[in-house]
Amino acid sequence: MDLTRRGFFTATGAAFAASMAFELSSQSSALAVEPASDWKLVNTEERTNVCCYCAGGCGSLCSVRDGELINVEGDPDHPVNKGGLCPKGASMFQLRNIVDPKTREVMKNPGRVTKPMVRRPGASEWEPITWDDAVAEIARKVKETRDATFVETEDGLTVNWTPGIASLGGSQQNSEEEYLITKMMRSLGVVAIDNQARV
Repeated sequence: MDLTRRGFFTATGAAFAASMAFELSSQSSALAVEPASDWKLVNTEERTNVCCYCAGGCGSLCSVRDGELINVEGDPDHPVNKGGLCPKGASMFQLRNIVDPKTREVMKNPGRVTKPMVRRPGASEWEPITWDDAVAEIARKVKETRDATFVETEDGLTVNWTPGIASLGGSQQNSEEEYLITKMMRSLGVVAIDNQARV
């Protein structure tokens, strides 16, 4: 068979045209799918937020419709993450909502804790308490621990410290908040002070 360059291009073009005509004339399951009636984020308000998991301070966009969280994604205008989120940050949506594995519907997270909980000594179950009770109990336990472990002098030197309490700051606190926490802990005599961002 004697095939010229012109004949090769003619045969290739004809084969391509025939295959495209066949593809466009036949039904495809991908083309038969009906598009969703509404876009997922239609009629939502976007609120900026900061990821709660580490000290990176990545920005996120929370889409809200009628007071319900619809979507969480990275903030493309944020200088830290520029729209990207790590796997932990991408799962922030699950703090409030989860997908039901049976129905595939979005529902409120049944494991989400929305009020202070306490487990009393000897008890096996957690019980809810009010915020006022939680603050009062924490203050009482801090005072009891400080009074029981406070050391005024050591080897004839005034030290005024308590080895019974330590402070571990959260990763999302800014420098000013950490400054105030450090001042408060030092006023109690706490010397074991650290920040989660460094750990």
